[in-house]
Amino acid sequence: MTIKYALISVSDKTGIIDLAKKLIQYDITILSTGGTAKLLFGAGISVIEVSDYTGFPEMLDGRVKTLHPKIHAGILARNDLSDHQDALNKASIPNIELVIVNLYPFRQTIAKQNCSLDDAIENIDIGGPTMVRATAKNYQKATVVTDPHDYSLVCEELAANSGSISLATRFMLAKKLSRIQLLMTAPSVTT
Repeated sequence: MTIKYALISVSDKTGIIDLAKKLIQYDITILSTGGTAKLLFGAGISVIEVSDYTGFPEMLDGRVKTLHPKIHAGILARNDLSDHQDALNKASIPNIELVIVNLYPFRQTIAKQNCSLDDAIENIDIGGPTMVRATAKNYQKATVVTDPHDYSLVCEELAANSGSISLATRFMLAKKLSRIQLLMTAPSVTT
């Protein structure tokens, strides 16, 4: 399945410009949020801001950006179920096949000696985990990428598969995400 839409929303911007340039070479439409969109625009990369895409502005000081049916239906719709695709078509929602997200730097923020409770609270990511979990849940259609170290793998896959990513790689990246989340939430894990 050829990737047509990618959503990029990253706090760690390492390597994201080069990856976005590669996506554009495959005629992939990029949706993006806030600071990531500004960075990509500044690098001359064509991006559709999520608020323009959804028709709904970011609100509550950026707390609500991607929590919208047009985003999550595009990620979660299964390609093998005609009623899912019919629902997308009826609502004019395209499939989103690639989600590149890394979360707010919560651990780094709270590790700062002068971190206030307000700063800590504002670095609790809601939309990011929701998107990555939705994408991992639907790995048979969509690819989730949370680690900049995996950008080269994505580029290799796009080149090898004419603009798509293999099921094996989608599954591997979804499992990697699941292991990371398990480690982040397990009470007995120490860092």
